[in-house]
Amino acid sequence: MDRDLDKKLQPKSGARFHFQGKLGSGSEVRLHPDAAHHAVRVLRLGVGDPVVVFDGLGGEFEARITRIERGDVSVKTGAHVDVERESRLHVTLVQGLSSGDRMDITLQKAVELGVAVIQPVATERSVVKLKDERAQRRVEHWQNLVIAACEQCGRNRVPGVAAVLGLPEWLAQIDMPAPQDEARLLLSPAAAQSLRELAPVARMTLLVGPEGGLSPVETQLAQSRGFKPVKLGPRILRTETAALAALAAIQALWGDF
Repeated sequence: MDRDLDKKLQPKSGARFHFQGKLGSGSEVRLHPDAAHHAVRVLRLGVGDPVVVFDGLGGEFEARITRIERGDVSVKTGAHVDVERESRLHVTLVQGLSSGDRMDITLQKAVELGVAVIQPVATERSVVKLKDERAQRRVEHWQNLVIAACEQCGRNRVPGVAAVLGLPEWLAQIDMPAPQDEARLLLSPAAAQSLRELAPVARMTLLVGPEGGLSPVETQLAQSRGFKPVKLGPRILRTETAALAALAAIQALWGDF
């Protein structure tokens, strides 16, 4: 194929969009308003430009923009490309609620690092207090953030963000004993064991406290539910640093490499 023509068939940098529904080859669909805004106002795409769309069910579709009108953007799908960029290690991140932009940064980067499920938990030392409608709105915000992170990093399966639960409530509902193929890890600077001393597994659940860490009572409760304290090094890390450093190390040891 002619090199210049081949370039024309490639989507512009960052032109990947999630569609909230099932796609098929030959489908003509409207992008979500946020995706449409990003396509037109940020990426400056026009009718006829090639893009990639995915529905979170696996793989992605080649597509082209067919219509741009009053903020609406429609695309028509072409061939399905059976490509996956998931880690071979299924990681659930149980993250204590943190304040400001810390939670957003943690979840966004956790998606880039391959986390499969996100469970926000309220802890004794969480500065942020979320209940009822406010908690629901926050979860919706985080889910949209996760979708945007998938669009950016190339993932075709969207991690779910679960409803906010209190840590004791969440711990009470998990299976006991832990399945043989699952490791439950609790980050603690006082732990005697490091990540690299652990045996490889197929599934991992990582519990990270908020800014002030977990309380002694919460730590003891987590350990009673099968969580093993592990350390990342001799320094005390901020909550957003701890989660991301642990995920990067976990993927380097057992997931992506």
